Amino acid sequence: MFDRWFARRPHEDSSEELYARIVAQARRPGFYVDAGVPDSLDGRFEMLALHLFLVLQRLTSERADPACAALAQALADRAAADFDANLREMGAGDLGVGRRVKRMAGALYGRIAAYEAGIAAGEAELQQAIRRNLFGTIAPSEGQLADMARYVLAAQALLAGQSAADLARGAIDFPPPGPDDSAGRR
Repeated sequence: MFDRWFARRPHEDSSEELYARIVAQARRPGFYVDAGVPDSLDGRFEMLALHLFLVLQRLTSERADPACAALAQALADRAAADFDANLREMGAGDLGVGRRVKRMAGALYGRIAAYEAGIAAGEAELQQAIRRNLFGTIAPSEGQLADMARYVLAAQALLAGQSAADLARGAIDFPPPGPDDSAGRR
């Protein structure tokens, strides 16, 4: 009788796999060692926000596919749950966690808007969005800004070429983080 209440339900979406891939990409050392992103709590949040933006943008581009819209929502929910778990692991008190998660979600949506506007306005504006957000706590070089802007555009193009079916399975690919690789140069 209790088995049906406590039985593990199968995943109805692939948001867990998708989120794990996003986190793995955001944690790649090349972003921090080669590209100059601050290896700090802020820098890691910014890398996660950048990659969430890229995937959410791709998912929402599939307007005719309700599965992609549902996956985008599940991915946003998964990110909020991860923010909550990480804050609790870092010792945040129960009373303040909800408020902090709400601020983090607001920051995430602010980054999404900034990156969308930057991409729409051109590479120079994208670099400014990257400067304000990804490198907000340090002064990056012009080369670092250009490399990260090229990375964002390369990742956007690579994700655009992946099928909705691959996205729905959580099977996504990103370009490598290195400045030379992200620009497509060897």
